[in-house]
Amino acid sequence: MRLSYSVTHKSGAARNNMRNASPDWSKTPLTCMLRDPPHPVNLVVPLNIGYKGSMSDPQPALRARRPDLAPMLSVRNGARAVDFYQAAFGATVLFRIDEGSAIAHLSIEGAEFWVAEESPEHQNFSPETLSGSTVRLVLTVDDPDVVFDRAIAAGAKVVWPVADQHYRWRIGRLVDPSGHHWEIGKPLF
Repeated sequence: MRLSYSVTHKSGAARNNMRNASPDWSKTPLTCMLRDPPHPVNLVVPLNIGYKGSMSDPQPALRARRPDLAPMLSVRNGARAVDFYQAAFGATVLFRIDEGSAIAHLSIEGAEFWVAEESPEHQNFSPETLSGSTVRLVLTVDDPDVVFDRAIAAGAKVVWPVADQHYRWRIGRLVDPSGHHWEIGKPLF
């Protein structure tokens, strides 16, 4: 199978005009449309991998990568979960496949995580299947009250509301529609 693609900067500037384009191609995602597969696939590819120089540079210098940890949340309905994370937390999609079962790489202002359909055959169970979650996610933001309220409005349920805690954090806990627990807060020191 031959794959052809077109590359577009998120501003809409075409790849072949990049020398004259104003966007900084080294720091923002490109959207690639694969045209020839049986089902066209849109891929969003982040370029913030340490690229230095221009896009026409045949030998890009890549910085050494530091270890990174991004949780993968197993859910029963990946498309619904991605919609919730976008509405609740303003998440942006870095990568997404919606063929059969959904897999998505998301970012909340640089805090990255993955969402994937549960697959019991691979021992990946959603909180709905387990009747609970074994992990809490802590999202540190400038204004936890606003983010918490937006998540509740998008369909999350309050476990305990945002409040100042004796350990010097302003934090609250909620459970999202897929059953994952989030603590939304900020340090008070």
